[in-house]
Amino acid sequence: MEKTALILFAHGARDPEWASPMRRVRAAILEQSAALRVELAFLEFMSPDLETCAATLAGEGYATVVVVPMFIAQGGHLKNDVPLLMERLRDRHPEVCFALAAPVGEAEPIVRAMAAYAAALAGGDATAAG
Repeated sequence: MEKTALILFAHGARDPEWASPMRRVRAAILEQSAALRVELAFLEFMSPDLETCAATLAGEGYATVVVVPMFIAQGGHLKNDVPLLMERLRDRHPEVCFALAAPVGEAEPIVRAMAAYAAALAGGDATAAG
């Protein structure tokens, strides 16, 4: 059976606590599907970077790697940097199918969840903030 992995790809920050929500997303995915390989990679400031993470998965025999940008929307990084990074990955690991998902923040269920969260706060639901 063909092996597929996910890379949750985030911007990165100098503060290590910044990645906490990404780690929580990864943990939630693994709660739903413990057998799925899910890794975190970062564009800058944190490690591993996308190239290192992808090389590890390619070396382990993953045939498909889905890169999920953990960004709210398409900005300069997603429009300019990420296509070049994906091209480099495909050139270096032609045996692997690298698929780039849309930014997580543009997915309709995420947009609706953010709207529900904001609306609940505006409605005085203090529990929505926690």
